[in-house]
Amino acid sequence: MMPIRVLELRSVLGPGGGPEKTILSGAALSDPRMFEITVCYLRAADDDRCDIRRRAEELDLRYIELLERSSVDPAIWPQLQRVVRRHGIQIVHAHDYKTDLLAVLLARREGTIAMATAHGWTGHSPRERYLYYPADKRLLRRCDRVVAVSGEIRSELIRYGCRPNRVVTVLNGIDDQRFKRNPAARRAARAALGLKEVDLAIGAVGRLEPQKRFDLLIRTFAEARRTLPSLRLFIAGDGSLRQELAALIRTLDLDGVCRLLGHTPDVIGLHHALDLLAQSSDYEGTPNAVLEAMALETPVVATAAGGTAELVTDGVHGRVVRIGDLAALTDAVVGALTRRAESQARARAARLRIVTELSFGARHAKIEALYRELVSGGTVVQRPAAELTCA
Repeated sequence: MMPIRVLELRSVLGPGGGPEKTILSGAALSDPRMFEITVCYLRAADDDRCDIRRRAEELDLRYIELLERSSVDPAIWPQLQRVVRRHGIQIVHAHDYKTDLLAVLLARREGTIAMATAHGWTGHSPRERYLYYPADKRLLRRCDRVVAVSGEIRSELIRYGCRPNRVVTVLNGIDDQRFKRNPAARRAARAALGLKEVDLAIGAVGRLEPQKRFDLLIRTFAEARRTLPSLRLFIAGDGSLRQELAALIRTLDLDGVCRLLGHTPDVIGLHHALDLLAQSSDYEGTPNAVLEAMALETPVVATAAGGTAELVTDGVHGRVVRIGDLAALTDAVVGALTRRAESQARARAARLRIVTELSFGARHAKIEALYRELVSGGTVVQRPAAELTCA
């Protein structure tokens, strides 16, 4: 049998985020005898922070970039059509509102199958909140299949008119072999952050954007230090709120004990220095930061945002508290750091759940089953793939 040909299609600014890990790692897992995956990214021609090509090459993936001269560049369309025809694409799997639209248009013009993964709608500009995101939720009704990364997102899509039998919940997964704790790495990791033996380290990972509520986490940290003065906080990530958060740190007199690390490629190394991972978000899809902590056996305290409570059962795999509740988040952080044996037991249970239920392999097997189901429906035009050439 010929392999099923899939185009993973995404538009990104800068280094991206959690979806990039899912897309690239998933493509790397596919058996090329069964699935021929082409990863295609749309990015701004002047975006010098995008490193997706490097990451794709490290994984030896078939990768194409289409460069945009503006946020709406009509020249992209004929280039994308050529990619679909050249590689005999059967399924276009989109991952954001721009590529969701392109997947639907390609289905109409090229006879491909339109599939999308709804990772969530996290932007905060008025145009995104009041135009792009509502339009995307309605547009997804036209897809042959939609993957929701949390039950909350699936419910939202059904509320906007998606057929329930076309929307399936598949929680994000993680590479459980790569994200694995090495106790011998702890001393060097802590030394790299300037931590002393008596220090307790809280970490957080994510884009510095409003939905992550790092302002709440910083205030929580300030409160927790009243009980645990040796506490230190490290926030890995970058974004539009960097200056605002830096000002808050200064206002609360936390300089030297609370650090904004910026973009941090070595998240695994950071975890080896941590005693706790804290998530303070108001909104999430399925948070990769929590998955990484679970895999690395870093105790977790998180708000019940999006799919977080579907990953972490409170009191079993970590602590989950109400969204936006400073007192509850503070109590959970202090409790996790003072009752270490209980925290470590929950961390071990979290690791077990990753290995048995939330690995990349387990997730990708579900995605591949959807690919098979869609192609077996006979709705796709079968085309021979041409030789690979760069677009």
